[in-house]
Amino acid sequence: MMFRLIKILFFLIIFGMIGLVVYSYFGDLSSPNVEIIQPVKQDES
Repeated sequence: MMFRLIKILFFLIIFGMIGLVVYSYFGDLSSPNVEIIQPVKQDES
């Protein structure tokens, strides 16, 4: 019973480390901020 608990804990730690590595590679995929200037036509009536 104790060996089974240690085995489950070991696999959770391994999967957590793998998840952390994957997140460090793909977690910061934010697009760069680019300023876009477009003229706005005003309706003068």
